[in-house]
Amino acid sequence: MFYQVLKYVILGPLLRLIFRPRVEGLEHVPLQGPAIIAGNHLSFSDHFVMPVIVPRRVTFLAKSEYFTGPGLRGRLTAAFFRGIGQIPVDRSGGKAAQAALRSGLAVLRKGRVLGIYPEGTRSHDGRLYKGRTGVAALAMKAQVPVIPCSLIGTFEAQPTGRRLPRAMRITIRFGKPLEFSRFAGLDGEHAALRAVTDEIMYEILQLSGQEYVDEYANEAKARQQSQWGLVRRFR
Repeated sequence: MFYQVLKYVILGPLLRLIFRPRVEGLEHVPLQGPAIIAGNHLSFSDHFVMPVIVPRRVTFLAKSEYFTGPGLRGRLTAAFFRGIGQIPVDRSGGKAAQAALRSGLAVLRKGRVLGIYPEGTRSHDGRLYKGRTGVAALAMKAQVPVIPCSLIGTFEAQPTGRRLPRAMRITIRFGKPLEFSRFAGLDGEHAALRAVTDEIMYEILQLSGQEYVDEYANEAKARQQSQWGLVRRFR
């Protein structure tokens, strides 16, 4: 009930007013059955603006930090994200990655739509970064279609560090569903996981028109911060 009220009464109308979204290819999102929507990730607003557009409920795997904040604000934030159907995910890798995979599969096996950002984190500079293979593992294990999605303009509207978005028009594009039945049974093979992930990222790139960087976003950000620190140190 909270999700429906938020989507159609509170947040949905507000986001449509702020962003005036131009939507392309929404017919590619299936009206029933399990599916994955895999998109680029440019802004905190992405969590909300794309699900508002999709007629079905979209469940996202969200970073666990949204659910573990201290104090009253932290509890309210956690309650909000749970209310809109987000699932907390520990991004530390190893067993945590396997737990995230199980959570995603549970959503798909219920016939629902799972939203995922293959880059694993927000782009800090507006470029599209190398995808993590979790999206491929989910698609191959569950044998469900992947709908590539790109958001254009949300980085300019609310880049990292900006608390409130600017009022401006954005575009949301959905591509044709991708299916990977030819990779059935190969979800344990790294080469197959990489190939599927790269195909998904290529389709997102075609939709978004971003510059592509063949490096993981968090590693690129850490390297750039380290380089900037050295520059400041030796000035």
